[in-house]
Amino acid sequence: MAGRSAVPEVIWARPERAGRGPRPAHSRADIAAAAVRIADAEGLDAVSMRHVAAALGCGTMSLYNYVPRKEDLHELMFDAISAEHDLAEPSGDWRADMLRLARDTRALMHRHPWVPRLMSPVYGFSPNALRYLEHCLACLDPLDVPYGTRMELIAMVNGLVTTYVANELATAERVRALPWSEEQENAIRIGYLGSQVASGAYPRLAAAFTEDAGPIDLEAVFERALERVLDAFDPRT
Repeated sequence: MAGRSAVPEVIWARPERAGRGPRPAHSRADIAAAAVRIADAEGLDAVSMRHVAAALGCGTMSLYNYVPRKEDLHELMFDAISAEHDLAEPSGDWRADMLRLARDTRALMHRHPWVPRLMSPVYGFSPNALRYLEHCLACLDPLDVPYGTRMELIAMVNGLVTTYVANELATAERVRALPWSEEQENAIRIGYLGSQVASGAYPRLAAAFTEDAGPIDLEAVFERALERVLDAFDPRT
């Protein structure tokens, strides 16, 4: 394809448009915004060079002059949504700041449900992603541990949020596909589970349900999981 390189390269090290000629008709920001709109409306699999080119009103082949590979397009998309992070001034309380960032990231992923599929170190070093990472490290200034440990903490928090949101999205998608209501499904499954636990074959599960048979507060589970990750890095605990 036009504009493709025979060796590995980082799109951010390339000029906005390869080759000579008139001023580019589209910026990377334009291309990323079009791709994000498509992904938000139709899912990540709907994002193709042809679909993005059509949204921009240009030819598919001309788009390769701006974005040599589909992977580069994904990187532009990830950078675009990374600009949505709330980079508020660090409060001086690193735990509070990391909790805030985790909640912010969770909300961002729900706005753009395709993001968990792109959560990879490969896409973590674009300009906006680097600004977010620098902000996370600034929030961790009060934590007296080496930078390598701080990076590990950030990775673990992001991994927890990504996994949690991916499960939330998968559950919601499954519910939408059910030919019956979620309440009907839950009633049947709870009834079956209750009969199995009552059989005596699973004494530890029986004890667990006896101890706490109420509905699971998923918001509280999310918060507890975050707190436990932070506990592992807190010298005071």
